[in-house]
Amino acid sequence: MPAVRELLSEWATQGDIESRHEAEILLAHALGTERAWLFAHADYVPDTQAETRFQELMDARRHGQPIAYLLGQRGFWTLDLKVSRDVLIPRAETELLVELALERIPADVTFEVADLGTGSGAIALAIASERPVARILATDLSAAALEIARSNAADLAIDNVEFAQGDWCAALAGRRFDLIVSNPPYIAADDVHLAQGDLRFEPSSALASGADGLDAIRAIVEAAPMHLRPSAWLLFEHGYDQGERARAILEQHGFLCIETWRDIAGNDRISGGQRA
Repeated sequence: MPAVRELLSEWATQGDIESRHEAEILLAHALGTERAWLFAHADYVPDTQAETRFQELMDARRHGQPIAYLLGQRGFWTLDLKVSRDVLIPRAETELLVELALERIPADVTFEVADLGTGSGAIALAIASERPVARILATDLSAAALEIARSNAADLAIDNVEFAQGDWCAALAGRRFDLIVSNPPYIAADDVHLAQGDLRFEPSSALASGADGLDAIRAIVEAAPMHLRPSAWLLFEHGYDQGERARAILEQHGFLCIETWRDIAGNDRISGGQRA
């Protein structure tokens, strides 16, 4: 039976495996331990069940399945979140949306926030964890996604988030908020990237939105003023090349103080404005 050292060496030499780092992550997962443990136990010989599980995980990775789905979890902000193929994999660039939201939420004042299209609950739960006095409504059209989000809230013992099913602002049921945030789908339906990499395995409804990728953003911006208190902010994520068009949509619907913020890579990533 091969030891940890041999298992990692075998897979690290495979040309279609992204890195030894991935093999280490998946072997640690198969063994039910931490990656750091492997370095101190290179001569450890896994049992047949663990070795088989590792081989299955690596085969799935070789066929392109995302690491997050294979592990069933993904780190976001300061949280470890369950993920499945029913939800978008949380991404580091979306943390900018959390940062911008937190700048607008007082730490010690009751503040009502809506997160539209919550998926795994990443944005809503990150905000809630930093602003325990705030009340967050997390919505999604997908019942399966909401089940994941509710489970994450329970696991993290975050109790200032409630959940509602519905399409964008339709799920808000006439309520008004001090802030609305969203990471909606924003990829054009015919974009070739949808057939590449991790995107092949993620829910298409969370990725693509019409011919130019902006259908969901248009729907949110059009309806949001009816659900925002005066001077309240709407903030949403979009593609790297959509900042100018996002600002135009906000202006068309009467928003003020319109701005686009860039992510750590220098790409347009978040746009928003205040309701008049």
